[in-house]
Amino acid sequence: MDTIFALSSGAPPAGIAVIRVTGPRAGSALERLAGKIPPPRRATRAWLKDGAGNLLDDGLVLWFPAPGSVTGEDLAEFHLHGGRAVIAAVESALGDLPGLCKAQAGEFTRRAFANGRIDLAEAEGLADLLSAETEIQRRAAVANAAGALSRKVEQWRERLLRLSAQVEAVLDFDDEDDVSALPEVFHVELGQLADDLGSTLAAPSAEPLREGFRVALAGPPNAGKSTLFNALLESEAAITAEIAGTTRDVLVRPIAMGGVPFSLVDMAGLREQGGDAIESVGIDRARSEIERADLVLWLGPEGEGPEGAWEIDAQCDRADHVAKARPVHAISAVTGEGMDALKRALVAHASSNMPGPGDLALNQRQRTLLADAHNALGTTASIVMSDPLIVAEHLRQARLAFDALTGRASTEDVLDALFGRFCIGK
Repeated sequence: MDTIFALSSGAPPAGIAVIRVTGPRAGSALERLAGKIPPPRRATRAWLKDGAGNLLDDGLVLWFPAPGSVTGEDLAEFHLHGGRAVIAAVESALGDLPGLCKAQAGEFTRRAFANGRIDLAEAEGLADLLSAETEIQRRAAVANAAGALSRKVEQWRERLLRLSAQVEAVLDFDDEDDVSALPEVFHVELGQLADDLGSTLAAPSAEPLREGFRVALAGPPNAGKSTLFNALLESEAAITAEIAGTTRDVLVRPIAMGGVPFSLVDMAGLREQGGDAIESVGIDRARSEIERADLVLWLGPEGEGPEGAWEIDAQCDRADHVAKARPVHAISAVTGEGMDALKRALVAHASSNMPGPGDLALNQRQRTLLADAHNALGTTASIVMSDPLIVAEHLRQARLAFDALTGRASTEDVLDALFGRFCIGK
């Protein structure tokens, strides 16, 4: 296996830069540049030199012998002055050493997973933590990175193994009177486990938390969508004009309101026929965005919006404005009337549809696997009185779903997709 290295701190220039090296040649790389291997886990000052003896920097070095490192391998850290030239010189010196190469995105964390330092659910939590931009995202990511989901899955798996043991006893000793049938407690425990999984599946998913609660602004041309879009963003992101059909494509912008992540979507005005072919394409895309949105703010004629949309009485400051009879909110994006109330309502609504503090936040991959386990248990409950061999097979399927969830059994494409989300050096 190659020994890899990468800058694991922020982009230069910075006050301090940290370059990590992990793999079987990490110790020799540390000795070549620093002249010695310091005591484990103790920051030690060192004059770093390249292969020709040229001074590179006056910094600190740390040594983490395997398996007591974040990757489970021998790992060295170089803490340098954070200038671009210093970093480039040290990376060049490392690259000149035999058996060393630059790391790919996520390669450090992937090695930690491969060496059993973290499981797949924890790695997904770490990826979310690195991309977290709001407090609610950070809290959920920290919980998963610290193993909250993994611990829960392990508890479910242990309960499942106990159930499987009862079935195996019936299969192995079906001629014995005391184990000829599954005990009543089996049915109770099976139902409790299925209920636990069902409750977790019923909780809000992680996608709105990660990608932002998706709010689409919809209505006919000149309904005030782009003006409201700009007002919520507090920037002139969308072009506004009195000319119908000004917005022709979909605009998506992330924003945090009240610590909650949103994705705001502005789109072409909806009408039966677009002014030209380009606007017609924009209208088709707008309809697709309406179907995809978590919430639609409808700025068009009352009662003509999609099911579940909020009726927004926009442009209420205009002299020719005709008020809606029962709007959820009446606003003017120009004067600011009603905008604070709308923002508070959006934050409250989005928060209620996102995982709360302490809740498990399942992404689509995790939710699919947990649903597979839940379905297997439900099928088991329906046939439990018939054939213990079929019961055992369904319990095995549930266990395989648990194993895939934490990475006991994983496919390479899943791993490639996950660790590709990480930055170089992580």
